[in-house]
Amino acid sequence: MSRKITFLTLFLWLMTVTFPVIAQQKADTTYTFRFVPQKDMFYVPWNGNDTELARLLECIERNRTDILDGRLPLLVDGYCNSLGSETENLATAKIRANRVKSELIIRAEIKEENFITRNHATEGDFVTVRLTVPIKETAVTDAEAEARRKAEAERLEAEKRAEQERLAEEQRKAEEARLAAEKAEAEKAAQQNTLADTPSETKITTDYHLSLRANLLRWATLTPDLGVEWRICPSWGIAVNGSWTSWTWSDKDRRYALWEVAPEVRYYMGEKKAWYLGALFKAGQFNYKLSETGKQGDLMGGGITAGHQLRLNKALALDFNLGLGYLNADYEKYEVIDGVRVRHGNETKDWWGPINAGVTLVWKLF
Repeated sequence: MSRKITFLTLFLWLMTVTFPVIAQQKADTTYTFRFVPQKDMFYVPWNGNDTELARLLECIERNRTDILDGRLPLLVDGYCNSLGSETENLATAKIRANRVKSELIIRAEIKEENFITRNHATEGDFVTVRLTVPIKETAVTDAEAEARRKAEAERLEAEKRAEQERLAEEQRKAEEARLAAEKAEAEKAAQQNTLADTPSETKITTDYHLSLRANLLRWATLTPDLGVEWRICPSWGIAVNGSWTSWTWSDKDRRYALWEVAPEVRYYMGEKKAWYLGALFKAGQFNYKLSETGKQGDLMGGGITAGHQLRLNKALALDFNLGLGYLNADYEKYEVIDGVRVRHGNETKDWWGPINAGVTLVWKLF
């Protein structure tokens, strides 16, 4: 009996001595926050981050005094291995660690100096926060923390492989779609070439038409101008323009009168047959008295024209053209004295240079 009492007393003494030592032993408590691969945004409600954050905040609250006094720092490790280079992975790991620290600084009201931060370009896409706290404060041991970390790394690696497989499948489908589009384009081009090689009698002849023309520049000078053009084929056309005006003022002492006829042959060029070159002939009569001396006579000449037709819609177009060549004017000069026209001789003048210009509205009749 005395031996039992002695043994029990010794056992209680040993427990009294060793229990404080056991209580002072410490272990790492690890909290893991997951991130979307290749992203640095901290999504709190995503993938269990909210639960982990609530556990960490509870632990911080229990050990607030030691944390703020610097005796219990928070060890933050940022991880990233989903980007193309080590530099990019380290930079993203740093941003992720800072986002988690900012969340803790705001929610737990701790400071930057309470953290020790390290960043890694390995293992996965997550951030861990560890606290070395007394064993009595936590149920998580080193072995459990390591097992959890390894399990998390394996899970993230599996997610990474699945993402890579998905991207490879999308790339394969995109390549198939590109090849199909190229094949369809080649077939369309071949079909168009086949249509282009068919006999001319089977082609649509909508380019052959008769159109009405009005030179807007002539109308702007109060000289009405109208004409027609016949496109006998896509490349050749025959146009005729005519102008006429007769104005008097100052009790008929001033006069501006004119008529002209200008036939033209045109050759249209290019795939759209918009640019053209032409040969122009012009003939007419004039009577100008804009000062004390009037001039009345004939004009005749011709030259080369060039222009471009800008299509506005199916029925309308604008024709911009300029003609260079030669004009001869044979006229008599006169004055009006007491209502009687008195001649003052004849003159002839030759002109080399611009002989025609137009901004012509073209209306396709059929």
